Amino acid sequence: MTKKIVAIGGGENGRTTFSGIKMPYELREIDTEIIKLTGKEKPNFLFLGHAQNKPEYEELYFTTMKSIYGDMFGCKCETIKRSELGKNHEHIECLVDWADIIYQGGGDTKSMIELWKSTKFNSVLKNAWEMGKVLCGVSAGANCWFKSCSSDSLKILSNDPNASMITVDGLGFVDAFFTPHCNVANESTNRLQHMKDALLNIDMVGIGISNCCAIEIIDDTYRLIRCDASNYGIEAYGIKAYYKNGKYFEEIIDTDSDFKILNKLLTK
Repeated sequence: MTKKIVAIGGGENGRTTFSGIKMPYELREIDTEIIKLTGKEKPNFLFLGHAQNKPEYEELYFTTMKSIYGDMFGCKCETIKRSELGKNHEHIECLVDWADIIYQGGGDTKSMIELWKSTKFNSVLKNAWEMGKVLCGVSAGANCWFKSCSSDSLKILSNDPNASMITVDGLGFVDAFFTPHCNVANESTNRLQHMKDALLNIDMVGIGISNCCAIEIIDDTYRLIRCDASNYGIEAYGIKAYYKNGKYFEEIIDTDSDFKILNKLLTK
């Protein structure tokens, strides 16, 4: 079966904040490609909000994603809640088998991966990937598919915007270090700097993906999908980073629409 991953660096999905502010919808081109990858006009969409640590946040996230994949694109939409993991295995396996798309939302990567491993849901996701389902997601939901990643979980868990970035082990479906929101650089968070620091101790290539950009990985090939990132004052982009002979390198990933050999991207 063809293995498919779409890892989105970041971007707004049209959500309404708890203060009542309606955010823009920035990821149409990426969502359209995710649907196209299923080969179906109206595929089955399974949402995971497992990086959200409060049930009300999880539910609100699902409502937002239903408004996109259900209302806008006509997909049938279901979700598996955090509280269901490790309990009703038959129900979970039925939903995963039913799904054409499995989409993990953003949030706390560290707690999400720990939950998956403790409930063995990581094995369910691996089987889904090997069965050819489209695995995708944004931020934490992009981090998870890689061997290692850059995470702001400490900021989320401590509710401290100045908490340091950390490195978290992912599921390892792609042998690389992933950094979402790589365009973000401010006093408390510099995503690319954290990737540079992390790669000192990790012998692999880093992939940084900006907001409004995704890396689409189909078997042993890849390409970038880009949306309008003018809200961030940039053109959406990806970065390849690595150390070679003690020297650090950063390269812009080619943004043309042709698929390229993944092994070349992951080789120093």
